[in-house]
Amino acid sequence: MRNKPSYALQSVDAALRLAQMLQAFGPMRVSDVAAELEVGLSTAHRLLAMLVYRGFAEQLPDRRYGSGAGLRPMPVLDPAASELRDRARGPMQQLVATVGESANLVVLTGLDVRFIATLECDRVLRVGDRAGQLLPAHLTSGGKAIMASLPEAEMDQFNELDPPVLARFRHDVLAARQAGYASNHQDTEKGLSAIGVALTPLPGGLRAAIALAMPTARYRRSMLTNYVDCLNDTAHQIEATFDIEPPIPRPRAAEPKTGGQRQ
Repeated sequence: MRNKPSYALQSVDAALRLAQMLQAFGPMRVSDVAAELEVGLSTAHRLLAMLVYRGFAEQLPDRRYGSGAGLRPMPVLDPAASELRDRARGPMQQLVATVGESANLVVLTGLDVRFIATLECDRVLRVGDRAGQLLPAHLTSGGKAIMASLPEAEMDQFNELDPPVLARFRHDVLAARQAGYASNHQDTEKGLSAIGVALTPLPGGLRAAIALAMPTARYRRSMLTNYVDCLNDTAHQIEATFDIEPPIPRPRAAEPKTGGQRQ
């Protein structure tokens, strides 16, 4: 028998109970959550919003909420990824200080990318911590950048995507190969833009990318060259800690022609 700790925080307990409910009962409406937890609708909505933010819940097309990737089994971070995270911290800190935006380090995991490190900038309006989250590789700047750095045959694993989605992804990857970077303009989250570059495949076959993430309202196309140059410098610094020569050509940034801002 487990006793409730005397120092239990009600908000934490409510969030954990809600995560358990989504996993056990399936999709729920805000009103269902409020009734089960005996809280107001606004409190239920805030709890769901936080779970969505951390990947433990997702909003469905019918406006109900279901369990997210954070509640599904996830392999423990392998030693190679942990080492990469440690080696990347210094260069990422320098990147954030130079550009003034948040930086993410991601690794490819099947059809997804896993965020293994985030360093937030100190602006009031900023992209927050994504560490530990899984997002579809075909939507993220880091995922597209990684795929652009690899042989075309590697794309076969994404053939299970819906044909229009796969066609868009292939188009984005081709554009990223030509430009030397990949972008995400509100594909993963409304109001968020990101630019990513791939690292050279690391020891153990680890495939990773470094990305800058910022509010879309602050993204400036005129700053693109500076963003990409800073990302490339950071990638080289990280690669240098592994004592490898980066074979990935990193041309000066040129905006890919992908139709509008979606890249």
